[in-house]
Formats: sequence, C-alpha cells, structure tokens
Amino acid sequence: MAEQQSLFGDGAPDASEASGQAAPSGGRREAAERAAELRHLLDYHAYRYYALDAPEITDAAFDKLLVELQRIEAAYPDLVTPDSYTQRVGGYVSEQFAPVTHMARMYSMDDAMDLGELDEWLQRTEDALGAGNVAYTCELKIDGLGVALTYRNGAFVRAATRGDGTTGEDVSLNVRTIRDVPMHLSETGLARMGADRAAAIEVRGEVYMPKGSFVRLNEEADAEGRAPFANPRNAAAGSLRQKDPKVTARRDLSTFLYAVADTAPLHVDSQHAFLDWLREAGFHVNPNVARCETPAEVHAFCADALAHRGDLDYDIDGVVVKVDSFAQQDELGFTARAPRWAIAFKFPPEEKTTVLREIRIQVGRTGVLTPVAEFDPVTVAGSTIARATLHNEDEVHRKDVRVGDTIVVHKAGDVIPEVVGPVLDRRPEGAEPWRMPAACPACGAPVVHEDGEVAYRCVSIDCPAQLKERLLHWVSRGCMDVDGVGEELVDKMIEAGLLHDVADFYSLTVDQIAGLDTGRTYLKDDKRRGVKAGDPIPVGATIAAKVVDELARSKSQPLGRVLFALGIRHVGKSVGELIAGRFPTVDALVTASEEDIAAIDGIGPKIAESVRQFLSVPENLAVLDRLRAAGLALAEDRAGAADRAAELTGVDAGLVEAQPLAGLTFVLTGTLERRTRDEAGAALKALGAKVTGSVSKKTSYVVAGPKAGSKLA
Repeated sequence: MAEQQSLFGDGAPDASEASGQAAPSGGRREAAERAAELRHLLDYHAYRYYALDAPEITDAAFDKLLVELQRIEAAYPDLVTPDSYTQRVGGYVSEQFAPVTHMARMYSMDDAMDLGELDEWLQRTEDALGAGNVAYTCELKIDGLGVALTYRNGAFVRAATRGDGTTGEDVSLNVRTIRDVPMHLSETGLARMGADRAAAIEVRGEVYMPKGSFVRLNEEADAEGRAPFANPRNAAAGSLRQKDPKVTARRDLSTFLYAVADTAPLHVDSQHAFLDWLREAGFHVNPNVARCETPAEVHAFCADALAHRGDLDYDIDGVVVKVDSFAQQDELGFTARAPRWAIAFKFPPEEKTTVLREIRIQVGRTGVLTPVAEFDPVTVAGSTIARATLHNEDEVHRKDVRVGDTIVVHKAGDVIPEVVGPVLDRRPEGAEPWRMPAACPACGAPVVHEDGEVAYRCVSIDCPAQLKERLLHWVSRGCMDVDGVGEELVDKMIEAGLLHDVADFYSLTVDQIAGLDTGRTYLKDDKRRGVKAGDPIPVGATIAAKVVDELARSKSQPLGRVLFALGIRHVGKSVGELIAGRFPTVDALVTASEEDIAAIDGIGPKIAESVRQFLSVPENLAVLDRLRAAGLALAEDRAGAADRAAELTGVDAGLVEAQPLAGLTFVLTGTLERRTRDEAGAALKALGAKVTGSVSKKTSYVVAGPKAGSKLA
C-alpha cells in the first residue's frame, strides 16, 4: 500500500478511483448484480458498526463502497430500491434498551471524499441560492456516537442514541453519568427562549471518548487479557451502551452538541447563532467553529483542520460544512437520507509503510504476555513511532504479520500506533508465521493458556515483571491486611533488593526497613538529629517496628485469605473461603485434582483450572514452602475459625458451629437498616449460607431493604 498522498496536493483521486472500483462498464445487468452485492455489503458492515460496535472495515473503506453504489444508481436510476443504503439513514436499534421515537428524524450526512466533490457541492449550493448570497458554518466532524438529549421546562428528561434515525435507544441513565451534560439549562439559555421557555426541546450531538481516556482503557484491556477497542468511536459507543451506568461513569466520556430537532422555540435564525445559544444554555460546544463567507474560506478551514487534527484531544474524521442560514436550509430541504444544505468533507486515514524487524514479548503486571511489533521508525500523524502492540497471538495470526514483512501502520484514533497488516507482495522468502513462546521471557516459567481466552499468562509468583503488583496485592486490606505498607514503601524495598517474592516480607527486620529512604528530604538543618537540609528522610525505627509487627500479625490470617492474597487468577476472597472450606490445608489443595476442585459448589471448571495451573508451577510451591517456614500455618483452624467469625460478625459462636443456614443461598439488595450489606453478608456466611450478587433458580431468599432494585423485581 502506498503512502497517503496529501489531500490538498495534486493528483487527488476522483470518485471512481476512491471507490476502489469504477461503476460497471458491462451494461445494466452487471450494474444490477454489483449494486445488489454492494447493498448486502453495506448492510452487513453497517450492522457491525452501529449495532455491534465491532466494525470489520475502516470508515474509509465503508465510504468507498457507498460511493460506488451511488455512482451505479446515478447511472441506472431504475436500480434504486427503497431499502438501498443510499436511501436511508445508517444505524440500528438494539433490543437491549427501551426504544425512543425522536421528535424529528435524525438524518445521515452525504460525504465529500476529496476537494473536487466538496467544490461540486459548494457550486450546487451557490447555484441554488445565488452566488455570493450564501454563508457557511464549518464544524469539526467528531468521530463519536450520535445522541439526542431531550429537555422539558429546562430539565433533562431523556437521552437516546440516533438508532435508525427515527427510533433510538434510551440511554438516559448512562448519559446522566457524563459530566458535561447539564441536568438543567442555564437561566440565560432559558431567557433567550422567551415565552417558549417551557417547551420541550431535543438537542443533538456526539458522545466521544478523549484520546487519553482511550489509551488508558486499552492499557487496562491489555493488562487483563481482554480484546482492545479498535478506536475511540467504538470505545465511546461500547461505553454508552453498558447495562451498568457505573461502568459508563468510569469510562470518561464527553459530548459536543451542535444540532436541534426544532429551532422554533429558540428564536435563532442561523447555525452560528444556535451554537451561541447552546453555549449560553450550558452545553459543551466545540470551540473550533468558523462562519465562512466564501468557498475559499471553507477550503482554508478544512486545510487547517487537517493540519492540526493530531493536536486535538479527541478524534475527528473530517469537517462538516453547513449552510448557515436556517431559512436557506429550509429552501434546500432534504434527500431521502441526508440534508442538501450540509456535507461532510472526509479526511483520509494517514498510513505509512515500514519494515517489521521483531516481535517482542511484554509481560504485564498481571502476567499477560503481549506481543509487540518493533519496526523501522516512521512519522505518522505528527510523531515518530517505532513499536505497536499486537495485543495477542490471535491478532498476530489474523493480520498474518511476520518478521521481515513490509507493514502498513497508522494511529488508531490518531493516538495509538497500530499495525494494519502486511504488504504481501513484498514479503521476503522464508518469512515464518509467529508463535507465542512456551516460557515467560521474564522468568522462564511455563506459559499457560486457558480455554476460551485469547490471553497467554505467566502464573509464576516470583516473576519479576509482576513483582510489585503481587506484593501490593498481598498486603492489601482484603488479603493479608498489613497496615502501613503502601506503594512507596514497596518500591523502596524492591530497589534495596529486600523483596523478590511475598515470602521475603517475613524475613524483613526493623533495621532493614528503618534505613530505607522515604523519597522525601529534610527542609532545614537539625543539629540534634545530626541532619542537614536536603538530606533524605529515612523510614525510621518507629514505623519500621510497626510494619514488622503488622507482618507478624498477618501470619494468623485464615487460609481463604492467603489463597486470595497469592494472586491466583479468578480467586477472590469469597472463592478463597469456599476452597479453604473444602481443603483445609494447602497440602490437601496441592494434591487435589482439577475435578475435585471444580466439584466445590460455586467454583466450577474455569476457577479449578486456574488453581491447578498455579499449583503446578515449581516456583509457586517453593514460595509456599518458604511461607510455611516463616510461620504461616497455611491451614484453616476450624475451631478458631468459628470464634473469629463470631467475633467479626456478632453472631453467636454456637450458631456458627451449628451452621443452621448451610445449603441456602441469599441475595441482598437495597439499603439494610442495622448492617451494611457487606456486614449482613458476612453474618450469613458465618451461619453457613452462600451469598451471591444475582438472583437465579438457586436463590433461597432475597433480603430487600429500601431502594431495592431489579433484584427484588
């Protein structure tokens, strides 16, 4: 694939070249066959894009298919069908959310794939309205998910996706978590509405994900072995369609508003004036907007937007050019799928070719092995890149990239370097398919691959690439609960060579910890202490002694917590307790088969496989031996367990021993009056019950307090 030519240089392709295939020249029959094929392809890829948020082709490739169909239908008008993609608004309505009918149809936008097509539209517009009588508003085309926000009496009522243009999906709860969406219009905005301030209005725009948030989200996905999002648009769409609004809230979404279903209540006569009202009303409006008096000014805006797209903290894929006057918009009207008074000038994706020199393995903090492509440095979207994650082995095989290949690279969302694929006709002889190594490159331990997952993992507890996170997990409150040992102290211990695995915690001395540098310095001289300003401040004996005491206390933690603290994949606190209840010693668990572990109620084959893999690694068994030698019992004290449970939960010790609720499953929902749900759950478990987070056919009782949700229903 050749490097992308400058959009504003000579030699820009015409529409037929851009489509990748000219309109059929063999007559109507061939045209009809190709049109049918294109309609099928467009419907399929639109479904992947809008309904599944999982596109298989780029936006540019989709646009080329659409341009080709438009050319065929222009040449053979009798081939136009009512269901053709050229005759309707793109999009789908899923059944996951309640349907919402928009106040007015939300149209798609016709595209100009190059300056020639933009000029053709500008000329048609000038011809229709009179040359010199038209002004345009130019706005950046945000690559996000279309949304409609409804307000009544100035208060937020509902949010819906665009859907099929007429009906969208109700995503109100999720949109409420987006910080820049006002729940009430400002008094200034309402005042501009005058007598119509109580009217219902539906404003429209895009929900998008900032580039920095997109990077963090994909870093988390890589660390957890999940498939990454392809681009910020997909990430925004997937985040907005979450069933749990709390997930949406964590995804850091934003909005830009730019349209309205009905302008009448707002008393504005142009797009530029309407954008001013949106700002006054409290909406987030893109500042990169210009009112252009001539086509030359439109050209200049587009050129500037393309030149600076890489400087933005959000993804754009073009410029939207609109006739500014609402009266002139009404005069031009609409086609079957798009307004005649607006067009989207699309930017080309910037892609470069380079040579893949190596595929290295990066071991993440959770043990996930990630292949990373290293290639000859190349400048893309304003910066030089020389490496890009390939995410997992399946992705490497899907793209079929091999060391020595000439590859095409770009930046997903203009941020994240991504390998598009190889240039096959330039593949060197003897290039071999890549395979995931059988051993961890950081520690040499065997790599494991669980059924149904794409990720390969190192599960060795002493793997240096995972050391810090495993150490912090071990001392955390839900695990061994060692107070006073945080990230800074663990960093210093690692730097000093005191910690190589969790067993090393129990050989630490007060003197070793006391002498560690805290990373802070004295602000002034202190002759009594014999220190000067700028000297490093050590941890000191008092704090060191407390840490050693806390570590000694942690040796008495029950086996369930120890299993959780070891960082075994899929083993949380509750699962650890279930396993310890069946296998009261580590020795018994080590000799148990995968089938024996899976037979525990509430465990299942996936967790059992993970536990068995962890206990099959010699390095992990060696750490367990060292923990035992340090004084950890690694056994469940059944007699002591009842007393501890009674003490922690306030339940009578005799009832704890009797286990009267054994075999029953409880679900807690709402606000409980005398205990928190965690406290109530702990008490139920102490009495032998199982406590789960969702209602199923195995549920015995639902305990519901005020504000109970769907679990009660």
